[in-house]
Amino acid sequence: MSSLVDIHNRRINYLRISITDRCNLRCHYCMPKEGVSQFGHSEVLRYEEILRLAALAVKKGITKIRITGGEPLVRRDAVQLIQQLSKLSGIQDLSMSTNGILLAEFAPALFQAGLRRVNISMDSLNAVKYRQITRGGELSRVWAGIEAAKRAGISPIKINIVAIAGFNDGEIWDFARLTMSEPYQVRFIEFMPIGISNEWSPERCLSTEESKRRIETFRPLIPLGNQKNGYDGPARLFKFPGAAGEIGFISPISDHFCDSCNRLRLTADGKLRTCLFSEEEVDVKLLLRSACSDDDLEKKLDEAIARKPLRHGVVGGVIKRCHRPMVKIGG
Repeated sequence: MSSLVDIHNRRINYLRISITDRCNLRCHYCMPKEGVSQFGHSEVLRYEEILRLAALAVKKGITKIRITGGEPLVRRDAVQLIQQLSKLSGIQDLSMSTNGILLAEFAPALFQAGLRRVNISMDSLNAVKYRQITRGGELSRVWAGIEAAKRAGISPIKINIVAIAGFNDGEIWDFARLTMSEPYQVRFIEFMPIGISNEWSPERCLSTEESKRRIETFRPLIPLGNQKNGYDGPARLFKFPGAAGEIGFISPISDHFCDSCNRLRLTADGKLRTCLFSEEEVDVKLLLRSACSDDDLEKKLDEAIARKPLRHGVVGGVIKRCHRPMVKIGG
C-alpha cells in the first residue's frame, strides 16, 4: 500500500475529520448572520464510514488525526468515535478542535477515550465581546471547559485566537500574559478569507508581525524550536522568560506554510479536501456507500492527494476566497 506523498514531494500524515456541520455558536468569521443550511441526516458520514476511511488512511501513513466540526461535541456519541479511533494502530496523536462550550461535561470521558490534546477557540477575554463575536456564547462556560480539561489530564491545551483588527487587537497582550502562569499554548491566527460573507477584508487582518510587536512592547519573547514531537504544525513558537506556557503565531496570509503542508481534510458530508482555500474536492461518500473495496478507497485517497496544489490562493497580494463556509469544511 503506497504512502501519501503528493506530486510536490510533501508527505501527508495529518487528517482532520469534521463529524458535523452543526454548531452551538454562530461566530462571525465562521458563518453568516442568517446561518447556513445544515446537512441532512443521510448526508453526514456515519461513524463506521469515518472509521473505515480513517483506518485505511492510517495504513497509508496518517499518524495524526484531529476531530473537528461545526462543534464536534454536539454530535451524539462523539466520545465513542474518539475511543474507536484511538485503537487504530499507527495513530501517534489524536486531538480535537472545540469551542469549549460543552467541554466541562465531556472532558473526563474524552480523556478516558484516548484524547490527549485539545484546541479551544476563544476570540475575546471580555464576556460582552465574546458574546458579540459568537452571537450568544457564554465565556464562563469556555473557562469551565478549560479547567475541566486541565483536571482530566488533557495537555497541552491550546487556545486559538483569530486576530481581528478593530475587534480584539486590543486584547493581544491580555491573551499573551495568560501563559506566564498557566501552561497553555496561546496561538494567534491571522484572519482568513473563508466563506462568502465572513466580513473579511485585508484591513481587518492583523498580521503575525504586528501581533508579535504588540506583545514585545511589554515583554521580550524567546523563540522556541518548532515541531516538538512533530505536532506544533505551522505555529511559530515563543515564550516569555520563566513562563509556564507558550505563544504561537500562525500566518496563513502574511507568511504561508504551503511548502510544508501535510494536511488532508474530510468534511462531514464525505468530501476530501487537500487545501483549505481550494474548491477542489473528492467525494468518498458515494464510494463508501456502494460496497467498494479497500483498493477503490485507496485510489480515491491517491486521487485527492494528486490534486493537492503547491500554493493556496492567498499569496502575492491576490485573494482567492474559499466560498464554502468554515463550518461546512471543518476547523
